[in-house]
Amino acid sequence: MLKNFFTRTGVKLIALCFFMGCLWVTAWAGGEKTYVGSQACVDCHDLEYENFKAYAKKAHSFESIQSMKKGLTEAEYRECFHCHTTGYGKPGGFRSEQETPELRNAGCEVCHGPGSVHCETEDPYDIKSRLTARDCEACHNSDRVENFDYKPLIYGGAH
Repeated sequence: MLKNFFTRTGVKLIALCFFMGCLWVTAWAGGEKTYVGSQACVDCHDLEYENFKAYAKKAHSFESIQSMKKGLTEAEYRECFHCHTTGYGKPGGFRSEQETPELRNAGCEVCHGPGSVHCETEDPYDIKSRLTARDCEACHNSDRVENFDYKPLIYGGAH
């Protein structure tokens, strides 16, 4: 009887350790990536950042929805946040101008993904660097923007 107790308990303990180890590895391996805002990119990517701020329309995208807010319902206005802010509706993403002002425009992380781990490690594998047209189509699709020609930005560099 005592042998069965240790066997059953041992199996449960091993399963618990395995489960907890998986959670720890997931968090350690980047499962907890969060948004940091484009300003965090400037120290290592100053030229790209300056070009992005000067030439990319999305660097000022919150202004676009602010100017249209008057003609929208609150639900319609909030729907704009998905493409015109950084990480809206995702863990650590834009919540409001007051809570997360650094994420109010569509910034670097909209295309390259949450940057917290990359900022910490500076490892290029911790951020998405090779972008394709498919990456842009989450926002730039025929349902949302029929006449917007974004492909030159991909091939010429959006920053």
